[in-house]
Amino acid sequence: MDYEDDRKRVKKLPIYKKGEEIFDVVSKICDLIPEDNNRLQHIKGQMLSDAMQLTIKVAGAEGGDLYDLRMEAAAIIRKAARDLMVSNHSLEMFGFQEVEYFNIVRDLIEEYRLLFIDWVSEFDQWNYIIDRWGLFNPPGVGPFDKNADGDISFNSKDFD
Repeated sequence: MDYEDDRKRVKKLPIYKKGEEIFDVVSKICDLIPEDNNRLQHIKGQMLSDAMQLTIKVAGAEGGDLYDLRMEAAAIIRKAARDLMVSNHSLEMFGFQEVEYFNIVRDLIEEYRLLFIDWVSEFDQWNYIIDRWGLFNPPGVGPFDKNADGDISFNSKDFD
């Protein structure tokens, strides 16, 4: 499969499409944030960044394909979605008048969460390299386990 086919495949994934939808709604809400409020502008930047992660990390995980890389991307997605979920509190605290629109984002994130569960369940646990940090190994694999491929001695003179 070439790059263009892979890109098209990723863009058709339900989780990717939902991420795009969330970004579009967050972007429209952010357009309502007053330019002269520095605090709200900072929150706006965070919200847009978090919303972008919902598609960027899906694309990266799909391209990387290794279990540990996919799980790392999933953890970043989870954090971004959770941070986005509570952004309405910061908006409200700093005087954003249209905070009620944020309920739309919260509903979309809940839909995304359900797609996320299905997406992660499809990760191939047998396609991995050992995560020596110990965070993203498949069940039963530890950071100090031997890597069978890494334990094979290689001598280039054997091929001369």
